[in-house]
Amino acid sequence: MSSSPTTRKVAEADFPTRWGHFRILGFEGGEDAAGKIETAVALVLGDYADATPLVRIHSQCLTGDVFGSLRCDCRQQLEMALSLIAAAGTGVLVYEQQEGRGIGLMAKLQAYELQDRGLDTVEANEKLGFKADHREFALPAEILKALGIKQVRLLSNNPEKVAALERAGVKVVERVPCEVDPHSHSENYLKTKKEKLGHLFTTG
Repeated sequence: MSSSPTTRKVAEADFPTRWGHFRILGFEGGEDAAGKIETAVALVLGDYADATPLVRIHSQCLTGDVFGSLRCDCRQQLEMALSLIAAAGTGVLVYEQQEGRGIGLMAKLQAYELQDRGLDTVEANEKLGFKADHREFALPAEILKALGIKQVRLLSNNPEKVAALERAGVKVVERVPCEVDPHSHSENYLKTKKEKLGHLFTTG
C-alpha cells in the first residue's frame, strides 16, 4: 500500500458491524488551514483490487451520526452507504473529520441558533464569517490512492466530491445517488443543499 508524502496509514484493525464485516483503517494527512493534522478513517469491505468499488466520502456529523438529529440527512446517508456497500460486497467508506461542512462543532451549533431565527444553512455560515462549505476532500482522495484504488462508483449527491476526486486522479465512472426521504425538519435543509450548494437530487 502506497501513500502520498503527507498521507500515511497509522492503524488497521478488524471491524465487524451490523451491516457487514469491515476493516477499519486510520489515516493522517497534512495540516489543515488551522495547522492541525487532518485525520480520517476508512471502512473497507471485500476485495476491490480488480473492481470498481462503491465509495462514500462522509463528513463527520456528531449531531446527526451520533444523536440522530432530524435537522440533516447525515445519519440516514451514512447508514444507507454502509448498507449499499455491504450489499455490493465490496467498497470503501471514508469518514472525514469535517464537522459542520468544515467549520467545527461549536460554530455549527452557533449556525443552528441562527437557523432557528430564520436563516438557512448557507446564510448562517456566512453570517458567522465562513464560506458556505469549507471542505476540500483532498485527504479522502489521497486515502483512496493509498489503497490502490484508481476508479470508483461514488455514492454522493455532491458534484464537488466528484470534481475533487477527478482532480486528484481518481476516476469517477459513476455517481450513485445517496438520497433519503425528506421530512418536515429537513425539508429546508435539503432545499438549500440543492438550490445554493448545487447538490443533485432526482426528486423535489
